[in-house]
Amino acid sequence: MRWLPVLLLAATAAAQNAAVHLDGGVFRVSGWTPSAEPAGGWASVFAVYAGSGEVPPMLGTYAVEDGQLVFRPRFPLNPGMHLRAVFRGEETTFEVPAAAPPAATTRVEAIYPSSGILPENALKFYIYFSAAMQRGGSYRHIALLHEDGSRVDAPFLELDQELWDPGQRRFTVLFDPGRIKRGLASLAEAGPALEAGRSYTLVVGREWRDERAAPLAAEFRKTFRVAPADRTPPDPATWRIQAPAANTRDPLIVTFPKPMDFALLQREITVEGIAGSVAVARGETEWLFTPGGSWSAGEHALIVRTALEDLAGNHILRAFDVDTFDPITPRLMAERLRVPFRIR
Repeated sequence: MRWLPVLLLAATAAAQNAAVHLDGGVFRVSGWTPSAEPAGGWASVFAVYAGSGEVPPMLGTYAVEDGQLVFRPRFPLNPGMHLRAVFRGEETTFEVPAAAPPAATTRVEAIYPSSGILPENALKFYIYFSAAMQRGGSYRHIALLHEDGSRVDAPFLELDQELWDPGQRRFTVLFDPGRIKRGLASLAEAGPALEAGRSYTLVVGREWRDERAAPLAAEFRKTFRVAPADRTPPDPATWRIQAPAANTRDPLIVTFPKPMDFALLQREITVEGIAGSVAVARGETEWLFTPGGSWSAGEHALIVRTALEDLAGNHILRAFDVDTFDPITPRLMAERLRVPFRIR
């Protein structure tokens, strides 16, 4: 039995020469040549633990590959995990590197109205992003500043149900209607959010997070001047229609005497019976429609839904703000208007 101490010494030396490596989420034992699998399984000589203390070994599969004992965890290793690999009583610790933060690539693409002049009773802003954004807490990242850089106090209506488009790339910011409509207590007490003759800056903070939890690539600012309030409803009779020639695919151009709501222009005006694409230009004072096919000569018509608004929220032939002391604006009861034009 003199050979027993020699064999134990050789096994101990082999275990001491062994090393555990973590490579691509796989644990490998080098410097040790596995032979037959022990009666208690490979887990009896090699186990990996997540965390410290009395925790069970990680689940996974063992294999002998290229003369090395390999352990593959059943589940992916999470960034920041602390791991202990124990081979024949020798412990090696590993820290899974934390994931690199996502790159800040999302930007504010545009803010509408695009005009540098807004009416004192402007109703909303649309903020367009280059990628999907996170919901919740959005108003923390928006500020309206006076010319001297001080904040306008509570200018916006902060809704629990934030106003996002389905793709979460367009956020709608409403001014508090209580500070727009005449005769309301909040307007009398706090005053209007915007005052004619002054300049303001809308600031979108860089810390706003996109869907990947990355901040915006840059802060965005829109500076504008304020004109007197607009309480004149849009009237299609004042619009100028430039009809294209027959047998062409040139755009039909409708020009408005004042800017209109950018998002509503995309869906509240159509051409009767004709499919095509819509574009908005010249500070939301121009609507262009390009048909899917060539124009045919004859009578055609625009279909204008009365939900269409200008920048102050005035609907077609119906003002947003009607003071009790002013003559009541005539109301259009129909939901749609038909505005004819001719193609020659």
